[in-house]
Amino acid sequence: MKSLAELAAIRDKALGDVQVRTEKDGTRIVVGMATCGIAAGARPVLTAFLEEVAKRELKGVTVTQTGCIGVCRLEPIVEVYKPGEERVTYVKVTPDMVPKIVSQHIVNGSPVVENTIGYVENR
Repeated sequence: MKSLAELAAIRDKALGDVQVRTEKDGTRIVVGMATCGIAAGARPVLTAFLEEVAKRELKGVTVTQTGCIGVCRLEPIVEVYKPGEERVTYVKVTPDMVPKIVSQHIVNGSPVVENTIGYVENR
């Protein structure tokens, strides 16, 4: 760090990252981060969602984490809550799946059915 402007840029980026995690209204993306989720790769999934939401500068979208969602064999699990709609549960999520989930579901309102718990459980 060589100047106050550089420090201010770092501060602004950090505040933006916090904002992505703390929006109270709108769409919520919740990543299961219990021991089973972390062991299955949930941390890179959480990071991918944070980065994708920030990259797209999506407003009204919260990315957060929770403990155990309860279906350890399907981890990493991500739940999407959109106002006025039923919760959508994505299973066996990888970081590579995140851009499609954000684009198709969060932005355009159409869940990625082939990655949801109902689809995977019925196969």
